[in-house]
Amino acid sequence: MSTNHEVFMRRALELARSVWGTTHPNPMVGAVIVEDGHIVAEGATAPDGGPHAERLALLARGKPPRPGAILYTTLEPCCTAGRTGACTEAIITAGIKQVVVGATDPNPAHAGHGYEVLRAAWVDVTTGVLEQECTDLNLVFNHWIVHQAPLIAAKSAVTLDGRIACRSGDSQWITGEAARADVHRWRKLFPGIAVGAGTVLKDNPRLTARVPEGEWCPWRFVFDGLLRTVVDRHLPNIYTDEFHERTIVVTTPHGGMGYVRKLHALGVRVWVIPSATQRVPLAEFKKKCADERISGVIFEGGMQLVSQILQDRQLDYYFIYRAPVLLADDRAKPMLNGLRTDKLANAVRLRDVRNEVHGEDVLTRGYVAYPEKLYVDETTFSLG
Repeated sequence: MSTNHEVFMRRALELARSVWGTTHPNPMVGAVIVEDGHIVAEGATAPDGGPHAERLALLARGKPPRPGAILYTTLEPCCTAGRTGACTEAIITAGIKQVVVGATDPNPAHAGHGYEVLRAAWVDVTTGVLEQECTDLNLVFNHWIVHQAPLIAAKSAVTLDGRIACRSGDSQWITGEAARADVHRWRKLFPGIAVGAGTVLKDNPRLTARVPEGEWCPWRFVFDGLLRTVVDRHLPNIYTDEFHERTIVVTTPHGGMGYVRKLHALGVRVWVIPSATQRVPLAEFKKKCADERISGVIFEGGMQLVSQILQDRQLDYYFIYRAPVLLADDRAKPMLNGLRTDKLANAVRLRDVRNEVHGEDVLTRGYVAYPEKLYVDETTFSLG
């Protein structure tokens, strides 16, 4: 029976992935109803404010499930009314007597309570089926609901010897097409994407997710403490393209109000964050994102910006794409800098690591685990 549970849970996972990046701030959830060993109804979470997966599966059935029906769901059914009603109530009312769940709701206020409600109504509940896959599905939501703060992630594409560009600055492309396509998939998951001023001036990026179903534009953050990207008359594309109203420039009072007004006139938002220096304080940026209910931001800036986030202990998750390329040049640009790590015990590590192959490249991703003491090399200076 456990094997059958996994088969049906994998279908529920496929349904959840079908709404990838569209449900913020809610989690992606898939649900199926099985009768006599066959799937008879399916559902996946609607965009924010819409029905949850379990309710949609029950609606899709169109009539009361038959005796012995089993409901599979990738996440513990909600047990609070909210805007759409508690899913536990809908399950009980429908007469379903067996529920199989992937991951437990990470919300400390709810975790496990949905199971209690169902079992109190004599519903048989099985938990932990494909739990790791179901949990990994909602990286952004899980962090948001537990910490009430955005998940701050970074992406780097590197050679085997840890370089992101040649000494000349040439970096297109270190990784192959399959890895770059995967980057766009992750871009669609995160509500926000961020780069530094240097990346904007050098690459003039579009910062959208180009995925098979079309082009998707998250909130696009430009970290520019001195508003260097606004000085030239030929402005970057992200200030003038069809998605310019989805662009937010993050700066400091040192950038100059004239440039701020110029951006406002273009319809571009500006966050002026107090700072004694030209560096944007990452902790304050996170607070601003929380206020705006932006639950996750992936940074694709160069070495300087990502290094700053790491030095400030603000990086939560890291995606590292490694290509089978060796530069063997000590003047090639490194992936990170700014720390003074003289012992392995003081190294930054990744936990809950996943490795995935994309073409000839390998993605290593995981949560950032900081040592008790993080030594910053004061001789280096990174600028967002």
